[in-house]
This record gives sequence, structure tokens and C-alpha cells, in this order.
Amino acid sequence: MNQKVKLSILGISFSQVQAGAYALIFSEENGPRRLPIVIGTPEAQSIAIVMEKINPPRPLSHDLMVSVFSALNVDLLEVFIYKFDEGAFFAELTLQQGEDQYKIDSRTSDGVALAIRTNTPIYTTEEIMTNMAIVFDEESEEKTEMKEFISNEDKELSKLSKETLNTMLEEALSKEDFEAAIHLRDELNRRKD
Repeated sequence: MNQKVKLSILGISFSQVQAGAYALIFSEENGPRRLPIVIGTPEAQSIAIVMEKINPPRPLSHDLMVSVFSALNVDLLEVFIYKFDEGAFFAELTLQQGEDQYKIDSRTSDGVALAIRTNTPIYTTEEIMTNMAIVFDEESEEKTEMKEFISNEDKELSKLSKETLNTMLEEALSKEDFEAAIHLRDELNRRKD
């Protein structure tokens, strides 16, 4: 059996490969390799709001699933990204209810959105890491991260007053526009520092 590699979520950035999509960046635990996986906008938002500690006014689909797990005494034991085929990653959830264990097929992005809400470990195979991962040295990684976070939108936000930003943040949250809310919250946090 292929050796499992534990992953942690490093961040989310705009996909350079696919318009209108995002790249979810994983790092291997205790290693220099990074695994980018392209995901859609709704899934990216669902993951990002947990990473950014934003509380939506109503539960999202992944929050609902976690509530269902809790009500039925189901534990999510792991998310395993086990295959890459024809441009898509395949994942499997391992669930436990009492003495019974279940393996459930999942889109990788949905598995990650559930894992981040339940502090569940995420794994992939050594084969996927060997074939798909990118090795970064620390210096080039820091430069890449800085470029990703400096965008024209953020420069425009810097011209607005704190009061305007807070009003826009409340409006974005009420409309469930979490992508905008993250940018607004980040700008407000920059001004606190």
C-alpha cells in the first residue's frame, strides 16, 4: 500500500491555471513540498471563512453536514486524497459511527471543507506528492506569498475610511459574500497593526 503523507492547509489563492477558480495549497507535514489543488469559488469560500474565523449569519452546507454528523454521533476520522486522474483529484472520507466504519467518496474540496470544521487530518499518497507537488525553498515561498496577497482590490480598500469598511463588511456578511468580507476584514486588521 502506498505510504500516506499528512497535509496541512497553507492557504488559498486565485488559480493561475483556470479562470474563476482558486488553488487550495497544501503543505506536507515536516517537508518542503506543496500540493496545489484547483477548486471552485463556493468551495474556496466555504474553506476560507473557517480559516479566517468568519461566522456566517446562516449555516453553510458544510456546517449543516457537521451538524448532521454530530446529531448522528458520526466522527470524521480522516480525509484521504487518494488519486489524480484526468485532471481531477479523488478523495475519500472515513467516517465512524459506534463500531461501524464507512468509506465515502467525496470531492476533495468538500472533504477539506468538512475536515477544517472538525479538525480532522488530511492525507494524500506519496505517489501524488512525487508526481504533483512542488518543492519551495523558504525564501522563494515568502516572495510568492507576498505577491499573492497584494492585489489591486486591496490597494483600493486602503483609500476607504474605517467606518466605510465596517459598513461594507456588515453588508458583505449579510449578503453572504464571504470573499469580499475576507478582503474587508484583512484591511481592517492591517490598520490595527
